[in-house]
Amino acid sequence: MPKIQEVIQYLDNFAPPSYQESYDNSGLLVGDLQAEVNGILLCLDSTEAVVQEAIERHCNLIIAHHPIIFKGLKKITGKNHVERTILKAIRNDVAIYAIHTNLDNIWQGVNYQIAQILGLQNIRVLSPKPHTLSKLTTFVPQDHTKPVLQALSKAGAGQIGNYQNCSFRTTGIGTFQPNEYANPHIGTANQLEEVQEDRIEVIFPSYLQNKILQALRQAHPYEEIAYYLHLLENHNQEVGSGAIGTLTEAMPAHDFLAYLKQKMHLTCIKHTALLDKKIQTIALCGGAGISLLPQAIAHQADIFITADIKYHEFFEADQRIILADIGHYESEIFTKNLLFEVLSKKFTSFAIYLANTSTNPVNYFI
Repeated sequence: MPKIQEVIQYLDNFAPPSYQESYDNSGLLVGDLQAEVNGILLCLDSTEAVVQEAIERHCNLIIAHHPIIFKGLKKITGKNHVERTILKAIRNDVAIYAIHTNLDNIWQGVNYQIAQILGLQNIRVLSPKPHTLSKLTTFVPQDHTKPVLQALSKAGAGQIGNYQNCSFRTTGIGTFQPNEYANPHIGTANQLEEVQEDRIEVIFPSYLQNKILQALRQAHPYEEIAYYLHLLENHNQEVGSGAIGTLTEAMPAHDFLAYLKQKMHLTCIKHTALLDKKIQTIALCGGAGISLLPQAIAHQADIFITADIKYHEFFEADQRIILADIGHYESEIFTKNLLFEVLSKKFTSFAIYLANTSTNPVNYFI
């Protein structure tokens, strides 16, 4: 049986922990990395009832979207629902793993899935993140340029959007003089050498730095490799908050709200006044995303769909856009289906279940 660590490594490759927001607490919250996985229960929130369901379904790993431990705990005595959930999980050897804003921020993550549910086209990240890309520059003798580039590409460098094996190179003269202790691939001790070399530049996700440098060292023929790294200011168009896309055909605002309610299985929608124009460009953010309203307006979206909008924040629409609050739980409950699809492609030796327990703390009197 795979161990919990193997499942976590697979999920961390899908949604790198480095992409979570600074306030977040994703990762393994409770449990032993070396324990073998008997079964996985997928949920939006870890609660006492969810832990009980995991026990009854013989699952020793819960994978939740929301972290049950969000703030620092100084004591675990069972005085509140967080502490009771943790105690129950520990007593029954149930591990809890959270995959939160890192799953929100990746391409094909939470927001992309909402956009797909709504049938949007031309889906993009609403607010791309800077400082998540790096550039490697190195110098290679020309007969080794191709294998070095291949190794770097295999390690994850040189992919930009839908394009792979992206690089730039120029040719020049490299000079060096080995001393008597060196073991040079080219040249003789104490003699100045001049070699035709290619300067190679590739872009890669910053979290892959160690893997990229390991690939460089294994493929490069030189004993001492000249290279340097730059953290880029570029906004990564595949990493960030929210999503934006378009409907194939514009819809009257009232008709779109009915469509939204049906597609997202909503009980109700809170919204600002409907504007006298059809809806085609749609911005959205699962969970509490009102901070992205300026980006939605800047992209000339007709409506911004999110959750947890406060009373005074509705005024910020200011007749420029429709705001629609569909509820936090409702906007993210399908996340467990997304995780099921991801995990089912890799793991087949144990059962993976969608939690039956409803964890929505909000009820509606209709």
